[in-house]
Amino acid sequence: MTYPFLPIKPAGSVRWDVAALGEVMLRFDPGEGRIRNSRQFQVWEGGGEYNLARAARKCFDLSSTVITALPRNDIGWLVEDCISQGGVDGSHILWRDFDGIGQENRVGLNFVERGFGLRPALGVSDRGHSAASTLKPGDVDWDRLFGEEGVRWFHTGGIFAALSDSTAELTVEAVTAARKHGAVVSYDLNYRSSLWASRGGSDAARALNRKIAPYVDVLLGAEGLGEAPSGGSPHAAIESAVSDFPNLRVVATTSRTAHTANTNDWSALIHADGKFHLSRPRPGLAIFDRVGGGDAFASGVCWALLSGKDPADAVEYGAAHGALAMTTPGDASMARLTEIEQAIHSSNASVTR
Repeated sequence: MTYPFLPIKPAGSVRWDVAALGEVMLRFDPGEGRIRNSRQFQVWEGGGEYNLARAARKCFDLSSTVITALPRNDIGWLVEDCISQGGVDGSHILWRDFDGIGQENRVGLNFVERGFGLRPALGVSDRGHSAASTLKPGDVDWDRLFGEEGVRWFHTGGIFAALSDSTAELTVEAVTAARKHGAVVSYDLNYRSSLWASRGGSDAARALNRKIAPYVDVLLGAEGLGEAPSGGSPHAAIESAVSDFPNLRVVATTSRTAHTANTNDWSALIHADGKFHLSRPRPGLAIFDRVGGGDAFASGVCWALLSGKDPADAVEYGAAHGALAMTTPGDASMARLTEIEQAIHSSNASVTR
């Protein structure tokens, strides 16, 4: 079933359950070592928006496609191969000519240490001049995607919107088109200070988010949207967002307290249909790799709502999926739906300590 507060197209009525707009990077992981002295790295694909589409397919068996851009060279084809192995459709990838040295149309790289104990996780991005950052309004045939093929749930976020002025404009164009064609629109605020350092900082990010918010149905995160400070309370941040933008049908966010790199308190909160629902808390959750936990939370909420589950269940699926995703390496979740449901219902201390 679907709920009146969030009308969703029926399963099987359109080509895609989920479509995501965002950059897909290569993540270089030095394992137990440090970036600064490693001589080998394990490589995965990843990206805040793409991770939801991949989990939709691999964890929840939904059909998904990604809208991005890659250079026409062996590194771009490596990313395409990773996307294919992740089960995500690549027919909406825009291919760009490579100039031979990477002055433009590169693949973004992200070097990530998982952290251990008192040493926190560390990310070092090398993503300038990427093909995805050059995407602009008019590059994507939205009428083909949303009209001819059809999409139930469209997802994008603040990381992609922050890449350049043109990706910010494209994000506005995308959510406008998705809303016109009746797709549920989700947007992850996902603020990254490094992406806004030369473009106006948090105030500029907030201004862009407030331009996008009127077209959003499901907002992931709430801090950084409201004009007034929330005082650090997720309830207050959500109430401020809903007050400013009554079109928001669902607002969901995670809560994390890091005691060490490998021990976090973890929970989540969702607001829908005028009510708050808090997930089961997981104090002292053992963390192997924290990157991607928020994206896994978002995909769990997405699947639950697409499947007709109520908000109280949706926040549990999201929180459990996020917790499981942080037990394995890489950005992408390796969990299955059966494991998520076991984590929701398990009283095993290993799940919560």
